[in-house]
Amino acid sequence: MNKFVPLLLAPALVLSACNDQDDQVEDRIETQAEQSARASGDAPVALGLTERQLLDADILASDGTELGDVEAVTKDADGNATELLIEVENSNPDRYVTTPIDGLTVTTRGNDTDLSSDMTMDDIGALPDASLQ
Repeated sequence: MNKFVPLLLAPALVLSACNDQDDQVEDRIETQAEQSARASGDAPVALGLTERQLLDADILASDGTELGDVEAVTKDADGNATELLIEVENSNPDRYVTTPIDGLTVTTRGNDTDLSSDMTMDDIGALPDASLQ
């Protein structure tokens, strides 16, 4: 066997391990978000929406451009949503940021309930990466 083959395979193995870790974190976040939404039930947690509705929402710029998808909801001690974990649209690898609920408005597009923001994709890009634990 060529002595360089292991050196060529090493980066692929590292990338594979990173992707597996990222997938595990994403799966954990999704599972926790679904459990929290079930526990919240039909009670509105922000903007007149339930946690489930927030999790199903996209974040849109004022011109309708999709900025990202809501992945998780942070709530205060009273069960009110305070901020959203967003997966930034078209990020590769996936990038996550948080944004406060304040300043978002409910937008209905057909059967979809989404959230509109005054932010642009540049504004989202300038936000720090969310800490995914």
